[in-house]
Amino acid sequence: MAEEKKNTGAGKGEQQQDTKQLLKVRREKLENLQADGRDPFKITKFDQTHHTEEAKAVYEAHEKEVLGDRPAFDPAPYGDDEEALRQAKKEEYNERRAIMDAKPISVKLAGRIMSKRVMGKASFCHIQDVQGTMQLYVSKDGLGEEEYAGFKKLDVWDIIGVEGYLFRTQTGEISVHVEKLTLLTKSLQLPPEKFHGLTNTDMRYRQRYIDLVMNEDVKRTFIIRSKVIASIRNYLNGMNFLEVETPMLVHNAGGAAARPFETHFNALDEDLKLRISLELYLKRLIVGGLERVYEIGRVFRNEGLDTKHNPEFTLMELYQAYTDYNGMMDLTENMFRHVAQEVLGTTVVEYMGHEIDLGKPFRRLTMVDAIKEETGIDFDAVDGDDAAKALAKERHIEFEDRHKKGDIINLFFDEYCEEKMIQPTFIMDHPIEISPLTKKKPDDPSKVERFELYINGAEMCNAYSELNDPVDQRERFAAQDALAAAGDEEAQHTDEDFLTALEVGMPPTGGIGYGIDRLVMLLTGSPAIRDVLLFPTMKSIN
Repeated sequence: MAEEKKNTGAGKGEQQQDTKQLLKVRREKLENLQADGRDPFKITKFDQTHHTEEAKAVYEAHEKEVLGDRPAFDPAPYGDDEEALRQAKKEEYNERRAIMDAKPISVKLAGRIMSKRVMGKASFCHIQDVQGTMQLYVSKDGLGEEEYAGFKKLDVWDIIGVEGYLFRTQTGEISVHVEKLTLLTKSLQLPPEKFHGLTNTDMRYRQRYIDLVMNEDVKRTFIIRSKVIASIRNYLNGMNFLEVETPMLVHNAGGAAARPFETHFNALDEDLKLRISLELYLKRLIVGGLERVYEIGRVFRNEGLDTKHNPEFTLMELYQAYTDYNGMMDLTENMFRHVAQEVLGTTVVEYMGHEIDLGKPFRRLTMVDAIKEETGIDFDAVDGDDAAKALAKERHIEFEDRHKKGDIINLFFDEYCEEKMIQPTFIMDHPIEISPLTKKKPDDPSKVERFELYINGAEMCNAYSELNDPVDQRERFAAQDALAAAGDEEAQHTDEDFLTALEVGMPPTGGIGYGIDRLVMLLTGSPAIRDVLLFPTMKSIN
């Protein structure tokens, strides 16, 4: 009994059957195979010679070589005589087919059956591998009666290996004429009801393996993600950066304003935290003389879920000695442009209805000037915390009593400016209150040498001229400790070992940090961070 006979994934009559019965039929098929000594799960390997798209490219090149300058079929001489035209097309196809079959391209392909159409003594099906899909032509003459009968019992989602030769059908589709077929894995589950793909968003995230099978765009997204990470590594390695690894389990989770996850280490009977950043350990390595270091790794922040945030995500951080945030802006702009060009073949990307051009120079704008452009308010002319809070009240911007002028500036930027930053824009010179690890601007100690890169209204990157003054750093940590004591769960805490490292001496240094996930969202046109995480955090349904 063949479960799926049409490329909708299941015949209409079978769709009306009870799901449990259909699942039972699949298990019975497996039991019968095992009883006949043909257990697919005892097969340990299949030697593929090609993948689907690779095989198609090989055939097209071979076709061009073998057919040479043979002219394309010309329908003009047959006018309105449809029968004559049909016969002429058939004869032309047969001639071309005979020439190609005289020098066949043999292949061994493996993949999952995605559709199956049985037609008496000959059938068609499509298999899918990591590159794409390939049509198979399966016949009683090609396989033999017994093996062809076995093929007809196969189900959509079974995984098979085939041997045969490539040809082009009369409709122009490159296919495999199957001469040998091996069932490699029996699928005991049913595909989604319709072959157009898995559409339930929650189920797509929970059962990503099905999502990858059914949705080609999803597979493409994660292939691009892998290429993005590889491109970043290649770029930085070419710039003489050294890739390193630092601890995920830490006693003091610093380097960012975030609430950490906490755990307990039984062997030492100590409480530990999961890192929220890569920063403080990487800076220790700069102190140690590794002048250019980077890490691409998971970090964990105990925060809410939304389209831009997941509690665990992939962060890229780098630090370079003897440069500042201006050098980091140049590096960031060149890196983003390089990655887009290498992975997508273009620096222009479409995202959420906007055409983002990474090829043009990125705009550079101070946070105060950005606010002035949108509101007319010049915070450089605002004197003190009370005056800043009065402006916030006037504009109905909520703030807390502990907030200072710098915090109010940041709130104004979030309210009026962030969403307006569509094309790549570096926002520079943040208030010192929101930047505890950043070097002050020599000409204005109320600000720091920091920038954030914004694209399509979202923060894409954060970077500093790193603070290397241990006395100043201790004072900043003390201010963070006071915030923590006042109830700020995202405040950082004094890290004595890091202060000792700074006292040993860290050269002037620039640093960058950005989320890989948001960059992949941009380059793949994905609206939510869950779309670029293979297994995003989900609430348990048990």
